[in-house]
Amino acid sequence: MSNSFENLLRWREKHLEERYFVIILSFIIGLITAILALLLKTMIHSIQHLLFGTFQSDTILYLILPPIGILLTAIFVRYVIRDDISHGVTKVLASLSQRKSRIKPHNTFSSLIASTITIGFGGSVGAESPIVLTGAAIGSNVGRIFHMEQRILMLLVGCGAAGAIAGIFKAPITGLVFVVEVLLLDLTMSSILPLLISSVTSASLVYVMTDARATFSFSLTDPFMMDLVPYIVLLGIVCGLMSLYFSRTMFRLEGRMKRIKSLRYRWSVSVLILSLLVFLFPPLYGEGYNTVETLLGGQYSTLLDNSIFESFGDSYWAVFLFLLLAVLTKVFASVSTNSGGGCGGLFAPTLFVGAITGFLFAYGANYFPFIQEYLPNKNFTLFGMAGLMAGVMHAPLTGVFLIAELTGGYNLFLPLMLVSLSSYATIRVFMPHSIYSLRLAEEGKLLTHSKDTAVLTLMNVNSVIEQDFEPVLPEKTLGDLVKVIASSHRNMYPVVDESNQFQGVVMLDNIRNIMFRPELYDRFKVKKIMVSPPARIKQSMSMESIMTIFDDTKAWNLPVIDDEGRYLGFVSKSKIFNTYREVLTETFVGD
Repeated sequence: MSNSFENLLRWREKHLEERYFVIILSFIIGLITAILALLLKTMIHSIQHLLFGTFQSDTILYLILPPIGILLTAIFVRYVIRDDISHGVTKVLASLSQRKSRIKPHNTFSSLIASTITIGFGGSVGAESPIVLTGAAIGSNVGRIFHMEQRILMLLVGCGAAGAIAGIFKAPITGLVFVVEVLLLDLTMSSILPLLISSVTSASLVYVMTDARATFSFSLTDPFMMDLVPYIVLLGIVCGLMSLYFSRTMFRLEGRMKRIKSLRYRWSVSVLILSLLVFLFPPLYGEGYNTVETLLGGQYSTLLDNSIFESFGDSYWAVFLFLLLAVLTKVFASVSTNSGGGCGGLFAPTLFVGAITGFLFAYGANYFPFIQEYLPNKNFTLFGMAGLMAGVMHAPLTGVFLIAELTGGYNLFLPLMLVSLSSYATIRVFMPHSIYSLRLAEEGKLLTHSKDTAVLTLMNVNSVIEQDFEPVLPEKTLGDLVKVIASSHRNMYPVVDESNQFQGVVMLDNIRNIMFRPELYDRFKVKKIMVSPPARIKQSMSMESIMTIFDDTKAWNLPVIDDEGRYLGFVSKSKIFNTYREVLTETFVGD
């Protein structure tokens, strides 16, 4: 580190309070994330225009371009980055809970480049999760450069994510709400201002450098009527069930694709599925935002162009069946894109599925004469988008504000809230966690809004293991044990065999009546006087599970073993409490 930078750090510590410096950093992070969001969208659109401007046959492009993009991305990630950069939001969640908010420096650019190639060539994923990881990495590494402590580092990661969402969508409120709902950061008086500054700065700069129009063109021609409330709630339930289908199908498909160890074979299977689906259903090509625009513009019959359904024209059942198959197969196209080696997120696929779900709900209902109320296709397209966002991401407020800011449909706040809440309530019955947090939650590594649970999640089992207990072999005599006791300050002694397998424990209180009788030293073996502990802690257990065991057994010290049963040490309540206070102070005190 240069002397000038060290001098800057010392000057800052002396003259600038931490809270003001965090505000300055949040502003800088907002500027950087806005520029990166613009760069990402520009590069994606430039590649798409270049490819379609060079080649003339759209049908052939649908078949060959996505596999090429996935292959180029896989080569870039495997031989240049040499790290897993998929599932951006999940990686941010993991960094917050398991890596003290530290994100690798290459994530400030690697996801940006990889997603540009994947989506530019037609991969059926979105650019939003990669930009969230990029923004979070910017916040993390800026904080590390200035030696910020962990609780500030966590806040700066949130600022980066908020700025990224605000910039890519031109939606400042959504950026803030996303951090609270999806990244599960607590919103306190000291954290709300930096998050807002990053969000507003990023969205404002994007507005200045582009235009003031919303992302999607939408004009409210059919005002909301209270008579539609039952249909909106019913749509929310449908969106919740569709979110369940989308999330579970994606989770299971990804698991199956990961079982294919050969990268070449996995790429072949993935691109075959993707190319076939895109060929049959051209709207699956790329992010899918053109499809959303088409539905909002009322030109839904044009979606059948260049597909095998084109010959049916604007037949009602042809349109309905085509869009239904497209919405059901979108998850397969997205999983194939990422599993084959591509890089992209779920925001765009979720909005795509939501838009078509909402449209089909209204389109289908309006076909039947016994439904007296007319359901506006455009409005229900918006409602479906909000419902799927709320269901897939377990984030009802994010769904409401995102759709309102994307389209300017602020007059539809009430129905947007109704459909988001009913969708969220529906999927919560079946899935307690979102697709982003499901795997982390199963491993006990997910931060929550409960500070007690969050602190336990941030704690590491290895950091609370105490190893100053003197082990003894089971074949040793009482006399040998007394010699060990004489040089130890503990009142319990683990019994392990020659291969370090844990056998039991000798409690000082249990042998106090015989340890001062030399005539018994050779008569008793350790294996005769040892006892089993009330429970054994495995190294792979979460801290929350360990605390539950302590509560159930009322023990104060418990042995720790690895998965093969080898002795590692002891965990004590006092050590856990001391570490708990340290983590709480480092992470949350000052909020």
